Amino acid sequence: MLLLSALPIRARAGDGFLGIDHELDLNQRGIWARKYQVGLEFGVIATEIGGSLWLGNDDELGHTLWQTIDATAISSVAAEALKFSFSRARPNQGNDPNQWFKGRCCDSFPSGEVTLQASFVTPFIANYARDYPWVWTLELLPAYDALARLKSQEHWQTDVIAGWVLGSAVGYWATTRATPISVQILPRGLSVGFYKRF
Repeated sequence: MLLLSALPIRARAGDGFLGIDHELDLNQRGIWARKYQVGLEFGVIATEIGGSLWLGNDDELGHTLWQTIDATAISSVAAEALKFSFSRARPNQGNDPNQWFKGRCCDSFPSGEVTLQASFVTPFIANYARDYPWVWTLELLPAYDALARLKSQEHWQTDVIAGWVLGSAVGYWATTRATPISVQILPRGLSVGFYKRF
């Protein structure tokens, strides 16, 4: 215990509306490189579109994938509307988390990429966690993306938290609908599943 008390304690004061916002040291090396963040984003979009079209809405997993499409589409539009409304400056735009309503230059709140990841994983968790508890590990996707966005100095802590909450809420809401909106607006042939055609 005496040894621990001799170690230097490094604390950072937070700011922003929850008092937790502070800029992290810039780190875009290794797994934090931007190419991996973008790869994850496109991978998620390809998975949900490709999987839903391949399996169709009548398949249990296909139905969940159609729900993810609803969740990501709706939450992405909501995130963009919030970004436009709040126009918060990013950490790399002055390092002040209290810069809100700055106009078109600024679109930090909420994190759209974390919103995407949370909206993608939430239908899987809502539909499968009871039978397959390991599905909770999918929360590693938004967690990784949140940390990567902070290390890139592109978002504040409250930005990624808000994105996570928004994506999770819309993702859960998407699971409460018997028929996903995206299935309702598409011609029946597209939601049947391509694998059934062969």
